[in-house]
Amino acid sequence: MARVAFNPQTFLSEAGAGKKLLQCQSKQVVYSQGDPGSDLFYLRKGRVKLVVTSSQGKEAVVGLLGPEDFFGQESLTGHKGRLATAVAMSECLVTRIEKSVVNRLLRQEHDFSELFVTYLLAHIVRVQEDLIDQLFNSSEKRLARTLLLLARFVKKGRRESFLAPKITHEVLAEMVGTTRARISFFMNKFRDMGFIDYNGELRIKETLLDVVLHE
Repeated sequence: MARVAFNPQTFLSEAGAGKKLLQCQSKQVVYSQGDPGSDLFYLRKGRVKLVVTSSQGKEAVVGLLGPEDFFGQESLTGHKGRLATAVAMSECLVTRIEKSVVNRLLRQEHDFSELFVTYLLAHIVRVQEDLIDQLFNSSEKRLARTLLLLARFVKKGRRESFLAPKITHEVLAEMVGTTRARISFFMNKFRDMGFIDYNGELRIKETLLDVVLHE
């Protein structure tokens, strides 16, 4: 009997041996910083934020995830304890995959291995870009880039407007590394200049890219 071709997307969308589908409500914690665990998570629907808390109790949002993003991958390296707290920002559907299953797929299923490695490489590049952005760009440029990334503008590579997820100015301030007042100032400025629209929902326009590219 011929072997059924392996489909990564089908695998990631279904429950089965060594994997479980999780329904998470808004503000529900998927896992907490420091928790033990070696499972990998795949976000099928919704938004998740990654929050790091310092020993002094100060919190910072270090990542916002959307559909088709993996998270918790640090556990695959044997790292002791989760590096951040993963919190649902909306109703989410998450696939939790045991480490042993992930390791088997990486060895035996080329399509899954290619999908996962490609994601990890893109994630590494994104982290490097974030560091450069934080070191050398103004808070205005950092906010513009953050909004574009939230709307998946850069990822999609298309020249049009995109609907961004609901997110508070407090969270944006934590991500950009500035105050809520500065975020409100720049958001109003972007709206007045026609770069964004927000009236119940936030829509990012292609022209916001000019803020990032302009020296």
